Amino acid sequence: MSVVLQNSSGWVLDTRSLIDRGYEQCVRCTGHLKSRVTCSFKRQCFQISKSHYNVSGGATVDGKHIDVMQKTDKRSKKRKRKHSENQGEIDAKAFHEKVRSVIREGTKSLVDSAQSAGYLMGEAEAVKDSPPSQSRLAALCEMAKELPLVADEEQEWTRSLFTEEGRVSQVDLFSQVTENREAWAALVSLMGEEYIIPPNTAFLLSDFTRLQPLVQSGRRFDLIVIDPPWENKSVKRSRRYSSLPSSQLKRLPVPLLASPGCLVVTWVTNRPSHLRFVRDELYPHWAVEVVAEWFWVKVTTSGEFVFPLDSPHKKPYEVLVLGRYRPTDGRTSPLKTESVPVEDKRLIVSVPSALHSQKPSLSEVLKLYVGAEAECLELFARSLQPGWTSWGNEVLKFQHVTYFSLEAADASKAEAREGGADDPAVARDCSLPKKSDGLEVSSLPASSADN
Repeated sequence: MSVVLQNSSGWVLDTRSLIDRGYEQCVRCTGHLKSRVTCSFKRQCFQISKSHYNVSGGATVDGKHIDVMQKTDKRSKKRKRKHSENQGEIDAKAFHEKVRSVIREGTKSLVDSAQSAGYLMGEAEAVKDSPPSQSRLAALCEMAKELPLVADEEQEWTRSLFTEEGRVSQVDLFSQVTENREAWAALVSLMGEEYIIPPNTAFLLSDFTRLQPLVQSGRRFDLIVIDPPWENKSVKRSRRYSSLPSSQLKRLPVPLLASPGCLVVTWVTNRPSHLRFVRDELYPHWAVEVVAEWFWVKVTTSGEFVFPLDSPHKKPYEVLVLGRYRPTDGRTSPLKTESVPVEDKRLIVSVPSALHSQKPSLSEVLKLYVGAEAECLELFARSLQPGWTSWGNEVLKFQHVTYFSLEAADASKAEAREGGADDPAVARDCSLPKKSDGLEVSSLPASSADN
């Protein structure tokens, strides 16, 4: 139920279900041994049950959940200011007034339909757990910049995650595109940490100075999703991640990565200057024609906005700018779906992750516009998706084992008892276990268990 429903306003997504679909078959590889595990993203990461109002987000009327719009009828009281609004604030207010009715009415339509189907009815009880450890990936990328670059003719730009014998390769994550070419997810040890790699996926862990392997790999993509680390005061204060000046985004080699007609989708903050930059400078620089603006609307598990719709500080929505790559060299698009018009002002409604900057996957909602067999790429990714290529200096962040609940699969336990450790049927590689295989089930670390 990853796409809960769709109507003329947009879609309601179950983000956690979208993630978990990539881990229906998961194998843990330890040396030459393998074991099946059941794997799911931790439930508590998507249990935003209360909105940021001055009243309880779980309030009900006559036993029913309050309509998502009731609390937005009154405009939020603004704090007294000692100075007049600057131009950025004036622009932000004007943009919000322009899209407010689309957000309000579209969200009401989608939430009402979802609740009629039994979704967004609230969580009975939140599951508590300690937050996962902080990522060291960005720091490792900085260290890797000190390593010498290999000459083109000497470099292999892609490498399989597994050797022909089925062991985990000694991969160079920083200067090669690493590929899991198997049809199953793999729990493997990389750089001394455990990560879960989805099936049929590829990734490059690097920053701007090490994008060459991605370009040289020769792939051209039909869909490119970009989630830039936009500069803003909140990021600077929190120091959650390093931001990037808008002008630096022009250095992304999108024309070298995009096939003609490629759909380019960029996540944009609610800062009007960022939106203008994407529409008026960035996309024209890449020969990308703007075709639509969509909105990601964040709601609680009860269907309420996570922030008041008219809050002067934080809005419950973010913008996506969609465009088509139109190369000037006369190349034509191989996409049969390019003729499918991309509707403007569509909403994607979902419960957001409690983890900072974890966006919902767009794979399902964009299928209509790029086709089911499209080659897909995410830039500035912090996680991996089945069938996609991903790049970023934190590309494995949300693949760390601490974000998942793991347990040995029942079938594996039964087969291990039947085969036994000395049974010749015990596989010595990490190819997908067959029902006839005997398995030696490795123990799971306490940190991976679902509390």
